[in-house]
Amino acid sequence: MSKRPIHPAHYHSRMQRVLAHIDRHLDEDVGLEALSAVAAFSPYHFHRQFSAIFGLSLHRYVQLARMKRASWRLAYRSGDSVTEIAFDAGYEAPDSFARAFRQRLGQAPTAFREDPDWAAWAAAMVPLAEARSLMMTQNFSIDDVMVREEADIPVAFLTHKGAPERLGETIRRFIDWRKASGVRAASHATYTIFHNDPDSVAPEDYQIDLAAATDRTITAADGGIEAGLIPAGRCAVLRIVGASDNLRPAAAFLYGTWLPASGEELRDFPLYAQRVRFFPDVPEHEAITDLFLPLQ
Repeated sequence: MSKRPIHPAHYHSRMQRVLAHIDRHLDEDVGLEALSAVAAFSPYHFHRQFSAIFGLSLHRYVQLARMKRASWRLAYRSGDSVTEIAFDAGYEAPDSFARAFRQRLGQAPTAFREDPDWAAWAAAMVPLAEARSLMMTQNFSIDDVMVREEADIPVAFLTHKGAPERLGETIRRFIDWRKASGVRAASHATYTIFHNDPDSVAPEDYQIDLAAATDRTITAADGGIEAGLIPAGRCAVLRIVGASDNLRPAAAFLYGTWLPASGEELRDFPLYAQRVRFFPDVPEHEAITDLFLPLQ
């Protein structure tokens, strides 16, 4: 009797399960034997299946995923030592981690910590982002959007204006201010306000605000931080579960699908997001971002 063929959706879910497993267990065994078992595919074929689907080898995917987490920790968590980050990335010694990090990102870990080359980082992460987009992109429906009334949110914010590739520098400045001022993410909600789309403006005109909910008095000593307000009003809210590096598909759904079907009119305030759960505090597929479209 012939065996029933695997349905494409089931095949997709098995590969998606593999990527989720890698996210959860980056500091554990994510080699060929372990991951082929997660996918329920033969290890004799799984590495070729993976490369054919995602366009990069299993080894490179795992290494880039580890490097992404390590780079965020290096840039934004000054309390994490390079040795600790190396061990958590699966390396037995800092030297081997440094060689691999330099090979992939063009800088030694210590140099990246001091002065990250974000343009080189973004270029190095393209294969990882493209592979994840094949399996880990959330699909949305009209029912996923809630319309609710939001209260005024006093915030402190730092504006990034210029090339998107340099946003990491602004993020680091904002995190440093939050640590120094006690406006920490654990107790003060984090927001991003999108003034425009990087695809529709020149790089020098791209603008985004990084904001934290607080009514703390802001002074000149806060070094570029400003006091502001996310105004009260009705908003369409769409929750994104997973990587938040690229929120354009979610924004496109709100503007192109949900809004025409809803009959709503937009309010004169930019699209904004609340970062509810952060990578690398949680595995990337467990990150949560709420996207807000202000309505009249």
